[in-house]
Amino acid sequence: MMVDPTLAEMGKNLNEAMKILEDGRKASEPDADRRQFSRCSIPGPLQGDGQDVASILQLVQNLMHEDEEEDKPSHRMQNVGEQGHMALLGHSLAAYISVLDRERLRKLITRIASDTTLWLCRLFRYESGSAYYHEDDREGLLKVCRLVINTRYEDYSTEGYTVLNSRQPVIYQSATCRPGLGQHLCSQLGLPLSSLCTVPCNTMFGSQHQMDIALLDKLIREDVETGKLPLLLIANAGTPGAGHTDKLGRLKELCEQYGMWLHIEGVILATLALGEVSSPVTAATSSDSMTLTLGPWLGLPAVPAVTLYRHEDPALSLAAGLTSSQPVEKLRALPLWLSLQYLGHDGIVEKIRHAVELSQQLLEKLKTLASIKTSGVVSLSRIPLISGGSLRDLLGSLILSIVEDELNSPVVVFRFSQETSAESSGGSVEGYFAGEREVLDSLNRWLCERLAQLVPASGVDIVELEDEGTCVRFTPLMTAAALGTQRCDVDLLVERLTELVPVLNCTLRLRLDFREEVYRHSALSYIEDLSWPGLGAVRYEPRIEELNDSKRQLEVEKINSELLVKLGDLDADLIFSTGLEFGPEKDCIFIGMATEDLDVAELVDMIAALGRDIEENGRLLENMTEVVRKGIQEAELQLQKDNQDKLMEEGVLRQIPLVGSVLNWFSPFQSTVKGRTFNLAAGSLDSTEPTYSMKAQTGGLASPETPTSSAKRLPGQRLFRREGAGGSDSHSETSSVGQAEDLSRERVPQPTPPYLVPDEAVSMAPEISETPQVPAKPEPTQENGEVGTQEGEQEERQPEGQEAPVEKTGR
Repeated sequence: MMVDPTLAEMGKNLNEAMKILEDGRKASEPDADRRQFSRCSIPGPLQGDGQDVASILQLVQNLMHEDEEEDKPSHRMQNVGEQGHMALLGHSLAAYISVLDRERLRKLITRIASDTTLWLCRLFRYESGSAYYHEDDREGLLKVCRLVINTRYEDYSTEGYTVLNSRQPVIYQSATCRPGLGQHLCSQLGLPLSSLCTVPCNTMFGSQHQMDIALLDKLIREDVETGKLPLLLIANAGTPGAGHTDKLGRLKELCEQYGMWLHIEGVILATLALGEVSSPVTAATSSDSMTLTLGPWLGLPAVPAVTLYRHEDPALSLAAGLTSSQPVEKLRALPLWLSLQYLGHDGIVEKIRHAVELSQQLLEKLKTLASIKTSGVVSLSRIPLISGGSLRDLLGSLILSIVEDELNSPVVVFRFSQETSAESSGGSVEGYFAGEREVLDSLNRWLCERLAQLVPASGVDIVELEDEGTCVRFTPLMTAAALGTQRCDVDLLVERLTELVPVLNCTLRLRLDFREEVYRHSALSYIEDLSWPGLGAVRYEPRIEELNDSKRQLEVEKINSELLVKLGDLDADLIFSTGLEFGPEKDCIFIGMATEDLDVAELVDMIAALGRDIEENGRLLENMTEVVRKGIQEAELQLQKDNQDKLMEEGVLRQIPLVGSVLNWFSPFQSTVKGRTFNLAAGSLDSTEPTYSMKAQTGGLASPETPTSSAKRLPGQRLFRREGAGGSDSHSETSSVGQAEDLSRERVPQPTPPYLVPDEAVSMAPEISETPQVPAKPEPTQENGEVGTQEGEQEERQPEGQEAPVEKTGR
């Protein structure tokens, strides 16, 4: 068999390129070089001789991973298998085929386009359909709208938008459609927003995520009566949020009644490829057009979306842009053509069937879990009272419709919602405190993030629904093929969910206890932040009233930041943080999720004790600074006075250098000036006579004792934990205060010994002449920060091996 050497080389280069790019960071690559490259944001000049393929691919690989850090796990990328390689090869082949001669190119692209369209129409049961391939999944619907406008307005091709003034076109969409889809259509078509009509969903009967058909009929009749033209209806076979399907059969009848075009999109269209298809989804095959996103369904990277449509006039399709006279544009189907052949019919069906089975597996397991609700649950409070026997029939059809829609949907949406009664309230937790909806939304957001971290292969994400709130969504049709999700991943997801539900229950129940305990402490302020998924938030308020607002704010910020650091250093299972990055509350301490054995009283007491400790230490430091400053000023004045008194007692002759020495030798002078000691704790300047007479430093103020508790934690027991989840709390009640006070006492600074101040230590004192010292009254000296006379130092020396008793002073 003859092989094109260019094609063989292309396939070889693609395999080598994929190996280089999928290896991530090669072990042989120097870290320093990679970091140096990552810091280079300005590209260098082009090399004159160019670079080889390996160097260019290595550059691409470095660009792909330049933002990754060594200590952080890399993001999970799509699992590009052999079918993915075929899709990528299609893009390379498209560039190669485009250089063929015109006649050969026309034959080739005609074969590729016709084969791909025929396979897709047969696979998804869409008979006699045409296909439009597009990169943007909204582009197909936009082209369809142009086709309908050209069809309904005969003079549109010649008169343009002026013909729309006679009868304004109206596009109808469900309230559960993709956000911004209708606005995008109006902006691209040049239509006013008044041409877009959003139909609400059911509020009384049926699923809350399905279009209200009765209301739609009423809106269409009103538009027709006002002279408007109903143009197109966008329906869902799997809403973007909850994955519910509109009643497509009834909508098709309504569109035929008013001459409207019915377009359908949604993830559940993928189930048309299966052998057993539910009747609501089968009705999609009779629609006028539908958009398929095969890339996520089959795990194919960079393949186009496909819009299948039925229309008999090829000229209008060409005018709308659904077909093109340019052969190169038809090559968009090449990657899909290669991938479909590689997978085959059985491979495609198996991928879709596997995704549907994963969703059914999860749905069955979720129904056995307490406190977990799935989307589609019927609320009896929404059913009106109807007299007679019609209520039974209505209720039966309602439940049957919702259950059928839920079981046939490959999208599983669930949320945590505590149904058991709280211990303190004795009633249902639903509505037992203000803002419960916001709290549950934050907890479900935390639940989804934790599940995505613990089981990344599950592909769960967060979805915001109007009625249910924040939910966790599992859409294997959109993620399983790319992430390689298996049945064991679903089992692991349920296992992790079972472990996290008790934590959510305990946190939701203990939030009220935490708030009540914080209110018991005057120095603590409870911060109401409903968006925080945890026990709550608290702020320590210092007891300083004389400060202005700015200084008080700085003091609050300083104390709470130090308190957060100390709480983080404790041996506890709780997580303390500054809250959400863009949260409204600042200078607070946010406590994370709680468990059953958490002692809330001990936790709050510890926070209050540590905050009080930090505040007192800061106040002590400020007071000590002021005391030292005033003491130094007083000491300077006192020493200056003592030097003047000493000068008057000794006389002028003793100040002359030679005369003073001789005079002191023959007639020693007995000075009455005493030494001084500065007590930091008392802030007073005292005499040194008691120190030398008792040969020890006398005590000043004693350090205040911190009350302690006799009860201690058991060996191995962590902070804020009771002995048992359901056992007695007597141990925690007796140990909570002692725990905080022991830690508070350990953090109090040790007493500072008083400093001895020499009478010559002041720079402003007069200079004394050098004279021989008399043993009866030696000159004072300074050594190691303590000042005293040489005689005192000699008397303080003890025999070797014996220590002098020293009495501590100060705080």
